[in-house]
Amino acid sequence: MACGFRRSIACQLSRVLDLPPEYLIKSISAVPISRKEEVADFQLSVDSLLENNNDHSRPDIQLQTVRLAEKLKCDTVVSEISTGPGTVNFKINRELLTKTVLQEVIEDGSKYGLKSELFSGLPQKKIVVEFSSPNVAKKFHVGHLRSTIIGNFIANLKEALGHQVTRINYLGDWGMQFGLLGTGFQLFGYEEKLQSNPLQHLFEVYVQVNKEAADDKSVAKSAHEFFQRLELGDTQALALWQKFRDLSIEEYIRIYKRLGVHFDEYSGESFYREKSQEVLKLLDSKGLLQKTIKGTAVVDLSGSGDPSSICTVMRSDGTSLYATRDLAAAIDRMDKYNFDKMIYVTDKGQKKHFQQVFQMLQIMGYDWAERCQHVPFGVVQGMKTRRGDVTFLEDVLNEIRLRMLQNMASAKTTRELENPQETAERVGLAALIIQDFRGFLLSDYQFSWDRVFQSRGDTGVFLQYTHARLHSLEETFGCGYLNDFNTACLQEPQSVSILQHLLRFDEVLYRSAQDLQPRHIVSYLLTLSHLAAMAHKTLHIKNSPPEVAGARLHLFRAVRSVLANGMTLLGITPLLRVGSSVETCEPIVAACMQDLVPQPGIEPGPLAL
Repeated sequence: MACGFRRSIACQLSRVLDLPPEYLIKSISAVPISRKEEVADFQLSVDSLLENNNDHSRPDIQLQTVRLAEKLKCDTVVSEISTGPGTVNFKINRELLTKTVLQEVIEDGSKYGLKSELFSGLPQKKIVVEFSSPNVAKKFHVGHLRSTIIGNFIANLKEALGHQVTRINYLGDWGMQFGLLGTGFQLFGYEEKLQSNPLQHLFEVYVQVNKEAADDKSVAKSAHEFFQRLELGDTQALALWQKFRDLSIEEYIRIYKRLGVHFDEYSGESFYREKSQEVLKLLDSKGLLQKTIKGTAVVDLSGSGDPSSICTVMRSDGTSLYATRDLAAAIDRMDKYNFDKMIYVTDKGQKKHFQQVFQMLQIMGYDWAERCQHVPFGVVQGMKTRRGDVTFLEDVLNEIRLRMLQNMASAKTTRELENPQETAERVGLAALIIQDFRGFLLSDYQFSWDRVFQSRGDTGVFLQYTHARLHSLEETFGCGYLNDFNTACLQEPQSVSILQHLLRFDEVLYRSAQDLQPRHIVSYLLTLSHLAAMAHKTLHIKNSPPEVAGARLHLFRAVRSVLANGMTLLGITPLLRVGSSVETCEPIVAACMQDLVPQPGIEPGPLAL
């Protein structure tokens, strides 16, 4: 695959430059395909080789490039060598390219691209990913949805790379809201409603008791006293809290299953109500804890009284705060998992909070704090259902299913499916995920249901229909054709463009592994789907000679395999059927056809990020 060709090129360069091949591997990158002209398969950035050269009077880069190219020779792997602006370009023997890429895609299956030399020597690590983390009894807002799908992607990618991943859902199941909730349930709660729809009923109780507490100081006082009872371990208060928590988790598990997301551990702030007191004692013993006039306890991270660097870690009544419990959780997880990396996936509004938590861990003497990483994301505005603002994740899932069913009904595909509701939900989730992942995670964006579900253009709907159509091709023609193929039958420009694009899948995975941004994979898959749609117009299987039909089917099978791999990493379940035939999918896929343009997020150039 790409790494084999890359190593072959690196070995020849090694002899000329007197540098080890390993040093050169990541300076050799696959060239993105172009609709304007046929491009080379790989290029070496000469400038990247000289980046570490401290001599600022370096010779002219282009002159260096030309001189280097003149010293290189074509061989059984490389059929043509040329130069570009600061690059030496390599074209791979076409039949070798075809045979190697298609064989490895099929043989490696879900591991295609992950066995690349780009990942060789990658140490297997223990990684903890904390994501989703909704607050029991509060809104499951859009930020929690983003955290869920982004965290799931990061965990999927890390697992695919061979790391040992622990997925933690750190619930907001402690704090003053449970004082309000306990008091509220005693005033307004109904056991039957709690059992039948716990998340909805607890939310209704929480909204109602907040209104009462704002007008009636005795309700606010009762709430404060209830939380103090919880902190002190009162049996009755804890029993009611435990019921709220258990019922909520049961409901969350059911809903996460619809999303295709799972967790290894449902943790929560409540786990650390006692250990947070140990944290306070440790901070105090190190002389870091300061008492304020109001009776609260703070840590001054600046050491000079800078108000922006002061973190409150204890209320005046001695109860713990979010930051204290996060410190206790981090220490406990290191004891439990001995992690090499812990990743927190939350909105960018919590950036300062995590900076302070990591800094406090450092000054407490925990050097492993540098292994902790916050992956922030931007704000999504305008996500509403027909019932109003999003309150719960289930509202979003139901809205997705409803809208997609309506779209499918207008395309007259629902009658042909065994389970149209499940299909609608899977296609709709793909649409939602692709909409979210197309840009930088840190960017804010305006949400639009219409844009999410449009069949034309770069959407998750397009990916699902492309995958289903390619699977249908295999079902229809596959039996007699998938034994062997003739590489000479895949030399048309459309075939070569697909092969070149398949060649660079490992680089796209590498980029995403470096910066944890799914946009690289999304952009790659959309381009792959466009290439497949265009090729399907001209590379016919039906009525073609058996040798040609077999080769083309191999090509389309490879496209579907890589498409499925990428979608799965993103958290999308690839559908095998969206309608009952290739023809059923044709109008929708055809609508997605556009002139191929280079996609953002998969830029060429050296891979050392």
